[in-house]
Amino acid sequence: MPTVAALFSAGKDSALAAVLLDPFYDVALCSCTFDLDGVPSVVETAREAGDRVGFPVERVELDGSVAREAVDRMVADGYPREGIQLVHEHALETVAGREAIGGGSFSAVADGTRRDDRAPAVERPFAQSLEDRNGIDYLRPLAGYGRGAIDELAERLLDVETGPSEAIPTGDYETELRALMISEYGEGSVSEVFPEHVQSRVRGRGR
Repeated sequence: MPTVAALFSAGKDSALAAVLLDPFYDVALCSCTFDLDGVPSVVETAREAGDRVGFPVERVELDGSVAREAVDRMVADGYPREGIQLVHEHALETVAGREAIGGGSFSAVADGTRRDDRAPAVERPFAQSLEDRNGIDYLRPLAGYGRGAIDELAERLLDVETGPSEAIPTGDYETELRALMISEYGEGSVSEVFPEHVQSRVRGRGR
């Protein structure tokens, strides 16, 4: 069976994408970290969540300079969209060119981006270029689903906890970006850039 490397944040969307891919691929979840000094890594949170949904989690180290560029851009813009887009595309590029643990290569790379997402939102030219340059398929299992359908599927298939982003630790690189932003620009910068939103973390498969 071919192997897909799926970006994994420990949240509802990336976990649901992995579950939907499972009948057709060997799924390897990829926890992406910048591994910056003084910034807590998200990998252990992702590994715990991956174990609970039954998939192995591989650690993928991203370029720290991309994190700093993204944070600078978000602060300059006053909103996170372009910075998040930059990091997500960098993560896909990094995973697409990576060998699987134990040797061999991935047949596909995937993420949990949804139909209604504004950021990150992978456009067709980038997706085609990613595939052509790396000789892989790019998959978006949730691309045809709106928010209501995704919530319903997740309720059927997963056990998920939700809450304010500050209260729910996740394996998302956004957690590292927030910490870096605080260290570079101060506590108030995060609330100025990131809107309040509900975060999710998967606790296992649904019953």
